[in-house]
Amino acid sequence: MVRGKKQFKKGVKMRQLITKLNPRSPISEQYKTVRTNLQFASVDGELNSLLITSSGPAEGKSTITANLAVVFAQQGKKVLLIDADMRKPTLHYTFQMDNLQGLSSVLVGGYTLDESIISSEISGLDLLACGPIPPNPSELLGSKKMEQLVEEAVAQYDLVIFDTPPVLAVTDAQILGNLCEGVVMIVRSKQTEYESAQRAKELLDKGNAKLLGVVLNDKEIKRGSQYYYYGTT
Repeated sequence: MVRGKKQFKKGVKMRQLITKLNPRSPISEQYKTVRTNLQFASVDGELNSLLITSSGPAEGKSTITANLAVVFAQQGKKVLLIDADMRKPTLHYTFQMDNLQGLSSVLVGGYTLDESIISSEISGLDLLACGPIPPNPSELLGSKKMEQLVEEAVAQYDLVIFDTPPVLAVTDAQILGNLCEGVVMIVRSKQTEYESAQRAKELLDKGNAKLLGVVLNDKEIKRGSQYYYYGTT
């Protein structure tokens, strides 16, 4: 256990976590497939830090991030999920907790990482909310303090997962991508434009991020098929 962790409020219903509420559903199985593919993609060793982003908004990035964190924890890993979207944070909504303290609090020096982490109801999964929204997210994420936070978190957990803003909106994902061992980009069926996805990939490449793969979200399920297609909504 991490010293000084606040506890998750017991008995509060979580939103959108199909992997927690129905772990044997076809959608939950697809999250497990993504988990397995990520582990195979990290051929050079154990995947200890993962950044998840998208090209644009409303592509299901944060929902997918939260559910992937759950399935990694269900595998027996010690996981820390960090809300690094310090512009439109969502982790505190998904897990129904307050956002009074978190990543921004640690980066500005008000609190330590241990003091800001919250234990979730899911065994093995801890959470670091965004905290108060700062006026300078990109500067904080690109700071030496952020580098130190990543190093500290990776030393304490088997896997640290970062939920970040869309690549084409701001530079945050590019900045953090260079600090993580792998990056996954989310695209949404019938919504994400090819040119946008391609441009996002180019920006990640320029930031020296290691793109492990792309997840296609919200693909229509074909009834009667032996294959289940990925979808979260």
